[in-house]
Amino acid sequence: MFDKLRRRIEEVRQTPAPRPPTGSGSGRSRQHNLFEAAAVHVAACAENDFERSAEAARWVSPEALSFGVNELACRAVIALARERNETPQTVARTLLGLPRS
Repeated sequence: MFDKLRRRIEEVRQTPAPRPPTGSGSGRSRQHNLFEAAAVHVAACAENDFERSAEAARWVSPEALSFGVNELACRAVIALARERNETPQTVARTLLGLPRS
């Protein structure tokens, strides 16, 4: 599990930054917020879409992406805990395959 995460992080680091848009239009690129970047990044990772994941990781700083992914994880665990009528800790441990404490 952690090897897969390490490989993805390395891919993101090695992927070149996107070039500024050229051609017609206003010349302005759309700004993405950290929550949008986190949502796209996590969904792409879940779908094994490495290219899309790397693209979303370039939209914001690594720190901002980390914050967004953390916020998404917290919200997802809380939502699942409510749905399952379990504690967030139980849900998080179950998702990671850890024994109940």
